[in-house]
Amino acid sequence: MRGPGYDRSCGSTLVFGFECGMIDKLTDIERKFEGVQERLMDPAVASNPAEMKSLGKTRAELEPVVVVIREYKSVVQQIAEAEELLNDSEMREFANEELDKLRPLVPGLEAQLKVLLLPKDVNDDKSVIIEIRPAAGGDEAGLFAAELFRMYTRYAERMSWKYDVIEFEETGIGGASRVVFSIDKEGAYSQLKHESGVHRVQRVPATETGGRIHTSTATVAVMPEAEEAEIEIKAEDIEVSTFRSSSAGGQHMQKNETAIRIVHKPSGVVVTCQDERSQQQNKLRAMSVLRTKLYEMEQERIASERGELRRGQIGSGDRSEKIRTYNFPQDRLTDHRIGLTLHSLPMIMDGDIQRVLDALVQEHQARLLAEDDGN
Repeated sequence: MRGPGYDRSCGSTLVFGFECGMIDKLTDIERKFEGVQERLMDPAVASNPAEMKSLGKTRAELEPVVVVIREYKSVVQQIAEAEELLNDSEMREFANEELDKLRPLVPGLEAQLKVLLLPKDVNDDKSVIIEIRPAAGGDEAGLFAAELFRMYTRYAERMSWKYDVIEFEETGIGGASRVVFSIDKEGAYSQLKHESGVHRVQRVPATETGGRIHTSTATVAVMPEAEEAEIEIKAEDIEVSTFRSSSAGGQHMQKNETAIRIVHKPSGVVVTCQDERSQQQNKLRAMSVLRTKLYEMEQERIASERGELRRGQIGSGDRSEKIRTYNFPQDRLTDHRIGLTLHSLPMIMDGDIQRVLDALVQEHQARLLAEDDGN
């Protein structure tokens, strides 16, 4: 009465739901983790900050997997021991009770491991730069763009994540013609990467006297923040100019030319930054945005050459793709990519979007698992 496919020596095709190759992979991960642990205790490593940082990062990546691997191994071992007791007439009842408790744990642990071992987006650990622009809808689109900015920054505040406004171009009625801001938190990209696309709002605008429902849109681009080592920008490839800041996040006026505009001549990309109080700070932030945009362009070029979309996105992530509708008369949010509908829009617009983000991540993982099973 062995469990389905169970063989302690892995001599058969499966150990429960895993092939022997997967068992070998789990063993290798555990050994690697133990090796990293030993290295971290080496006094020679302790005196090398760069190696300590690298090993610490590796340990942090492996530890969640190893915790589940060890739990899985423990359950498998307990099942093996219980099955051996089935031949003992005095222990058979106890053994069956143990097997009834242990066997249902296996599918869940195997599912966890499959998700943990999925190919990881190389950008998942990065901070992000987010750009929001109004699209169709005139002034109402600008107001909606400003509300999306507030939604994401309120979400960052709920998560205790630091964010910085890089550029905020206001419209005359309190909207935004362009917003660029960063969220400085390791792993922010893994949570927010599926937000790229067209967001649609349906409601009666404050400026509408007839009570008619209007439809407006805004585009959101979520980009993994690139580090200097990842993108080299030559001095001769950029043109830097200064101008007087008209506003900085809508908070203060500048009399000096502290705002920065950088043109990357090979690509034609133009970035500006006027939110910081000094020219040097604005230049640093503008260069960060430029690196990030060039990094994203390079990622898209590589994906295009391979003839595939980046696997880290739900849908294409293209700014022309309508991904979500915010319907205020019906108090409804609908994500069209995964068929998710939620209510309580006031809470959502106040940053309560974790349910949406979790659903998108789960759908993404399910697609990857389906692709993996199909290979």
